[in-house]
Amino acid sequence: MISGTATRRIKVRDTDSEKLNHLIVEGIRDKKGKNIIQLDLRKLGDAPADFFIICEGDSNTHVKAISDSIYKKVKDELYTMPSHMEGSTNAKWILMDYFNTVVHVFYPETREFYDIENLWSDADATEFAEV
Repeated sequence: MISGTATRRIKVRDTDSEKLNHLIVEGIRDKKGKNIIQLDLRKLGDAPADFFIICEGDSNTHVKAISDSIYKKVKDELYTMPSHMEGSTNAKWILMDYFNTVVHVFYPETREFYDIENLWSDADATEFAEV
């Protein structure tokens, strides 16, 4: 019985991933986040999540505003909050963990330094146009 419930939860999360990712991208766009990319990691065996969504802001204040926008949009529409967040203090790289999707909001130089897109270059990448 317990394992059946666990399986059901996983399936619900999988079907909700598309909606969650859409809301995350909307939250980024609402604050004019830049260079938005989604990495689909589901085909990779060693991936820590199903998706990474990566973007950047022009300043620490912008990075923080983007993460706040994502947090509010997902909370208001899906009643979900990240299981873990870090980096809000200096806002050079804010990580938001939504289990199947991990969001990385970077300051441009920090994004370039860590180069996550290159580290996970085997993933299917989707770039989103800026609005």
